[in-house]
Amino acid sequence: MSRRMPISNLTVLGVDPGIGRVGYGVVRSHGSTLTLVACGVIETSKRLPVGQRLASIRNELTTLMSTHHPHRIALEKLYFSKNVTTAMTVGEARGAIQLVAADARVPVMEYAPSHVKQAVTGYGNADKRQVQRMVQVLFKLKAAPRSDDAADAVAIAVCGSHRLPL
Repeated sequence: MSRRMPISNLTVLGVDPGIGRVGYGVVRSHGSTLTLVACGVIETSKRLPVGQRLASIRNELTTLMSTHHPHRIALEKLYFSKNVTTAMTVGEARGAIQLVAADARVPVMEYAPSHVKQAVTGYGNADKRQVQRMVQVLFKLKAAPRSDDAADAVAIAVCGSHRLPL
């Protein structure tokens, strides 16, 4: 298996989109070394109207952008969902994320879930636990990120840091 080297001095904000939970991970590359800067989850309440939930996602991501100054955003592509309502709301969240990136003039790179899993675990059909474990190993963390949304976002950022420059 051939792996691409991280691009030097690049900060990538990885985002695992959702309406209730948006995972984020900030990864910085220095030569061939990757450093996990931050990761977590933006949560929105089911009790709020969708517009307010999207505004909350926008506000939190704008704060992350101004704090970490990423060179690019790595975003997981929307995959086919059996639940049309869920797919539509995730699509709306992706739109809010794209808007934040456009406002900040930060390019967005999109990756299929299988490419993200391949980049981190070496296996495109890895499960959530395998991704969490590999994030732990790659960054020498004492424990894997609790949230699989945060772990997925870190994996997306890793994938984005290994792709060719824009």
